[in-house]
Amino acid sequence: MIRVAIVGTGSIAHAHMDAYKKLSHRCEVVALVDIVPGKAKRFMDEFGITCDVYEDHLDILDRNDIDLVDVCTPPYVHASISINCLKSGKNVVCEKPMAASLEECDAMLKARDESGKKLSIIAQNRFRKPIRDLKKLLESGLAGEIRHAQVDSLWWRGHSYYDLWWRGTWEKEGGGCTLNHAVHHIDMLCWMMGLPDKVTSVLANTAHDNAEVEDLSVSILKYPNALAQITASVVHHGEEQKVVFQCDKAKISAPFDCHASTAMPNGFPVVNKELEAEISNYVDSLPELPYEGHIAQLSDMLFAIENDTDPSIGGEDGRRTIELITAIYASGATNQTIDLPLDKSHPFYTVEGIMKNVPHFYEKSASVIELNGEITLGSNYKK
Repeated sequence: MIRVAIVGTGSIAHAHMDAYKKLSHRCEVVALVDIVPGKAKRFMDEFGITCDVYEDHLDILDRNDIDLVDVCTPPYVHASISINCLKSGKNVVCEKPMAASLEECDAMLKARDESGKKLSIIAQNRFRKPIRDLKKLLESGLAGEIRHAQVDSLWWRGHSYYDLWWRGTWEKEGGGCTLNHAVHHIDMLCWMMGLPDKVTSVLANTAHDNAEVEDLSVSILKYPNALAQITASVVHHGEEQKVVFQCDKAKISAPFDCHASTAMPNGFPVVNKELEAEISNYVDSLPELPYEGHIAQLSDMLFAIENDTDPSIGGEDGRRTIELITAIYASGATNQTIDLPLDKSHPFYTVEGIMKNVPHFYEKSASVIELNGEITLGSNYKK
């Protein structure tokens, strides 16, 4: 039985707790931590569990009976909490984004390696069947080489969203929709295509004058033989999220769609019905997943601890995503094309460098401790 501590009992922690309850034959939540007095106790009562409650994660570091710490806090303390817990001999799963800078990511990786413990970064959409199927389909070669990728990370958040005390500031949230919403889709793109060679981006805040950070960004990515475009937004009604790949032989996407063409003698297209059927049949043949989303990733982390294997999504995965997001911010802030990879001398490698160079679109004008109501976790990528 793996004993778990959850640090941070805000909105996203509910998805984690739901997963742990479904996996209760393999794990037990034995501690909750939240800096807001009484919040962890209310969380415990809401889920009908009994465990120890703390207001500081430092108070759990000496507990040798905790196997896994689940970090569900605002981004600005992801690194410090994860590092402290790794150094104290505990495995760590950390919510996205991994950290606020590449320097912090590297410090987390160092703490993992020196401690010999495991580190996983949440990217739960990789555990959704449509996304897993798209990855398998690309690897199969049926559609051919990628020539263009379209990533639409489209969300909608009202003005009050940025009233929460830690949101809407570069210092505590680490960025806007690019870091905290499009992180899901940027992870998918990096998983399927790797890092690009160059990034050109534009940042804007079009609808949230109570936030310093962007609520919309558009980026063009250059690969050796392909281009990709990413739109990150919290101003899009309908939240239509998708990843589309235009390949040599066919277009494929999540939610699943397929169009294939061959050329007539004059170069104009004609539908390749045979390939469309072959691709559709291939996708239909792929197995179902026992779990999807957060429960699947947390189950994967439990498996890694139980069997002393590496988690499917490790610290290097989280860092790669942060590297592309950092390049987007550097490009948007400087109005320049950014070359990848970024090294330690880059001005945006550290939190201090980011804070010094990013634009403040507005100043944060409200700060409330909690916002009531349910949250949405994005698309399930099924039609």
